[in-house]
Amino acid sequence: MEPRESWAALAAGGVAGVCVDLILFPLDTVKTRLQSPQGFRKAGGFRGIYAGVPSTAIGSFPNAAAFFITYENVKSVLHHGSASYLTPATHMVAASLGEVVACLIRVPSEVVKQRAQVSPSSSTLRILSHTLYHEGIQGLYRGYKSTVLREIPFSLVQFPLWESLKDLWSWKQGHVVDSWQSAVCGAFAGGFAAAVTTPLDVAKTRIMLAKAGSSNASGNVLAALGGIWRTQGLSGLFAGVVPRMAAISLGGFIFLGTYEKTHQLLL
Repeated sequence: MEPRESWAALAAGGVAGVCVDLILFPLDTVKTRLQSPQGFRKAGGFRGIYAGVPSTAIGSFPNAAAFFITYENVKSVLHHGSASYLTPATHMVAASLGEVVACLIRVPSEVVKQRAQVSPSSSTLRILSHTLYHEGIQGLYRGYKSTVLREIPFSLVQFPLWESLKDLWSWKQGHVVDSWQSAVCGAFAGGFAAAVTTPLDVAKTRIMLAKAGSSNASGNVLAALGGIWRTQGLSGLFAGVVPRMAAISLGGFIFLGTYEKTHQLLL
């Protein structure tokens, strides 16, 4: 991959990440509060819907940029000389590695953001300092494993589906898809991936919001899923599925459409 292409992927991914995270932040807050152990109303209801937005504003660009520069570089390396039938596997591997790298930036931002979302009376800076004082740096990485375990299956569904839909549309019309068509493919792929990975998202939220020393604070995803199933059943595992699907469908449209358009403009 040429240096210019790498810089284009980095910049386009960063711009796309900031756009989607800030535009859809209210839906993400509603989703987090629906999934929180204290329930929607006690977590803030519709009050302070932008609580935690500074954490997202700071983390969005480097998080998305890290994902796309990893994704595009790995895809470029694996595509070289590989057979066409291996293309979906290439996209899966590239997306998975991209998520592992991006989560190193995403998780601290997500921990602070989600704690602020369920405590709208506390500032982002106060929550950050409280987490560092009581839990140290490892507190900011609470839920790293659960986030990776959510993001990898999500990406294994979303990115191969997005690439396949673009290829199909390109074949049907006889030329490469436009950025808006890529955005439509992204919306469908994102919404579908969001629905099937909601239980993992609920487990991740519970782990990040758990009080230090509690069973969920250990970060055991299976234990968290089991606890949700025993106390709330299927509805608990799919808490927040509607706002999650709505946010990620719209997010897929904005994120992947913006990425394609910015990437084209930079090359």
